[in-house]
Amino acid sequence: MGGGREVLGALSAPPALRICHLYPDLLNLYGDRGNIMVLVQRARWRGLPVTVTEVGLGEAVAPDAGDLFFIGGGEDRQQRIASDDLCRIKRAALEEAMRDGGVMLAVCGGYQLAGRYYRPAEGEDLQGLGLLDLWTEHPGPTTRRLIGNLVIEVEGMDDPLIGFENHGGRTHLGPGARPLGRVLTGFGNNGEDGWEGAVSRRVYGTYLHGPFLPKNPAFADRLIREALERRHPGVVLSPLPDAQAARARAVMLARLGQRAAG
Repeated sequence: MGGGREVLGALSAPPALRICHLYPDLLNLYGDRGNIMVLVQRARWRGLPVTVTEVGLGEAVAPDAGDLFFIGGGEDRQQRIASDDLCRIKRAALEEAMRDGGVMLAVCGGYQLAGRYYRPAEGEDLQGLGLLDLWTEHPGPTTRRLIGNLVIEVEGMDDPLIGFENHGGRTHLGPGARPLGRVLTGFGNNGEDGWEGAVSRRVYGTYLHGPFLPKNPAFADRLIREALERRHPGVVLSPLPDAQAARARAVMLARLGQRAAG
């Protein structure tokens, strides 16, 4: 231990990773629950205790229910149900958690609901949490969906992120959010500006499905480390043997005309 940084293994008791999974049954499009499984397993491989708290409709969430909050995707009907519940019951606590250094990963429909509003092809606007300065509008039922493999380049990461996107909404960022990454393959937020996802504080939104984290273990570790830092500033994760995952990623990137680092 030195320089104010805590190295796992040098601690008398390893820090616990606390995960809060919002709407695990309602918003679980394209196997989004797989993201939770990856976070849990990669923490346990390092000897870290893990707790997962599932919070559904009508249930209040405490700001300290987790250090890492996850919300997955769903179709318009599921999003409408979640939107009302989020804004009436959970918004204040989630805002407090993010101000206090909490981490959130919001995928597809959850990404849209983390913004200011989502305007579906039919019906009234769905109010969002406003944790990300963005809005999403669906151009209409005759407009093509943005579907296919998605590869993005993220500043500060050696390798690009990969996944699958399938969304009709077009997302636009305001000045209070920055994009998660630059599109290398696929459409991203709206198929026009070349950006994908959004970041503000430690709130991450993305259209990357598949699920997302099994294909991108380095980003999973980033979320784990940032979540642990809420209560253990400067914590350092020990590396994991990810050679097999790296080979699988390299094959996928090659098929999409991209190259892995190294």
